[in-house]
Amino acid sequence: MRLEFFLPMIPPTATHQEKQVGVVNGKPVFYDPPQVRDARAKLTAHLGAYRPQQPMEGALRLVVKWCFPRGEHKDGEYRTSRPDTDNLQKLLKDCMTAVGFWKDDAQVASEVCEKFWAEIPGIYIRAEEAGP
Repeated sequence: MRLEFFLPMIPPTATHQEKQVGVVNGKPVFYDPPQVRDARAKLTAHLGAYRPQQPMEGALRLVVKWCFPRGEHKDGEYRTSRPDTDNLQKLLKDCMTAVGFWKDDAQVASEVCEKFWAEIPGIYIRAEEAGP
């Protein structure tokens, strides 16, 4: 199985890395601050239209291109500022798991992630079963 699509949106810059901690009854409790909750909701809503009928199985290959509004930058120029690609990917994969693309994001055995400044903002995603 192979899925390939583009989510036309301004990609969220809040990441999984931004979890907060509070204390409830003397014990630490981790929670998402509002901007991370909003990013999670935005990604989940956009991903829902592309969810496969059955979760993908086995080892998976994931290619993601984050395209941020270019502003003063050239179209296609790499973005070298925050957020880091690993933090962007973590939130995206968590959302893809929640929506039902696969059972566990540990199935992603091969991953390419790039971030660019782009004339057309959004997130390009290709997910495919990587074989035996």
